[in-house]
Amino acid sequence: MGNTASNVSVGKPAIGGSVFRAPLGTTLPTSPDSSLDSAYKCLGYISDDGVTSSQSRESSEITAWGGDVVLTPQTKKNDTLKMTLIEALNLEVLKVAYGDENVEGSSLETGITVKANSKELNRAVYVVDRIYNDGTKSRMVIPDGQPITVDDINYKDSDPVGFPVTIAAHPFASFNGDTHREYLKKTTSGQSGTSN
Repeated sequence: MGNTASNVSVGKPAIGGSVFRAPLGTTLPTSPDSSLDSAYKCLGYISDDGVTSSQSRESSEITAWGGDVVLTPQTKKNDTLKMTLIEALNLEVLKVAYGDENVEGSSLETGITVKANSKELNRAVYVVDRIYNDGTKSRMVIPDGQPITVDDINYKDSDPVGFPVTIAAHPFASFNGDTHREYLKKTTSGQSGTSN
């Protein structure tokens, strides 16, 4: 089997929304085209850097007498998701960046209060939907994700206000300890997503 150009693709956001969040324990999707439970809330537009999934591993070297490396056991494995959420007026985005308890109020019309403090950010379910060039749908499901960093938030004329977040995916019991799963399925329409 040789090279196959049609297997090369870019990951576009799904039309109508690509990144969703729901409380821990919400029913998890098991296919890329099933409807999400109403508990999933869309986090809106993501910056043009897209979403970065990182699978970093660390290992140590065990050496024998004489200096030969005879074993390199894995000592650490991280699974993280990085993105910049640019809908600064989206209440769900504020909850990701500051914590559910730290965002008070139900709408901008009646007023919102956002508190910044040292409380740990909430763990939640995250779903990321993508569409590849040939219409193949891809869905990443993180059943237990927690924001671990929120980088600098810049307020300036030329760029949208954004929240650069890193979400750690934790092992999940009913996933047999997997930190996330991805589901892919080719569609017949060949539709590609252009917005989220």
